[in-house]
Amino acid sequence: MVKQERAARTRRSLIQAAAEVFAEEGFVPASLGAISKRAGVSNGALHFHFANKNALADAVEQEASATIRRLTEAARARHGDSLQAVVDATHELIRCLVQDVVVRGGFELACGVARRTKSPLRAEWQRWVEDSLRRADGSGSLADGVSWMDAAHVIVAVTAGLEVLGGEDASWLSRQRLTGLWELLLPRLADRQDLQTLESGGSRPQTAALTPASMLTQGQAPQSVFPEQSGGAFPDQ
Repeated sequence: MVKQERAARTRRSLIQAAAEVFAEEGFVPASLGAISKRAGVSNGALHFHFANKNALADAVEQEASATIRRLTEAARARHGDSLQAVVDATHELIRCLVQDVVVRGGFELACGVARRTKSPLRAEWQRWVEDSLRRADGSGSLADGVSWMDAAHVIVAVTAGLEVLGGEDASWLSRQRLTGLWELLLPRLADRQDLQTLESGGSRPQTAALTPASMLTQGQAPQSVFPEQSGGAFPDQ
């Protein structure tokens, strides 16, 4: 049991370290030596858990995808088939890009073309947004004449743009920036009656909706993903 726990900790440390190196350097320049050094383990220990760099990248993407599933499921559990679920999920996605290095590393891998693989992370997000807008349309939450598919494409494009731009300038990943975008979008997308109740800045639940993968890796207790409860790590400006 002790050996299994030690092996699990080592594997988590390697995924965390790989995500950090991928986020900082990209997939191609990243070396296994740099990853093992960052994780504080030997090259032999790394190869015991992962055959090569591609296997490590796959593990980072899988863990990041699991985090995305948790946050989207939590948003839908709170708000059902409404546009508020989509608004909240986008805010939590952007927060994870700031706070969770595994999610950030996973999206960095998604941006690269060197691996020539389709990113499960982007596909996971796109599927959820499309399904959520289809559900919102079915519940009457969309304005007359709005195509749920067109709305989904806009939202996916907006979040992908913020993700890419945020890699160069963190202000693109601020709550203020995303709130401003929703203030522009919601009057066009939402049914007039529903528009009065929608919160473009997110509904700010009082309890955490997910445990970021990086917190699990570091053995930390779950914390809120909103700034007033998590030390304000999410930039507001």
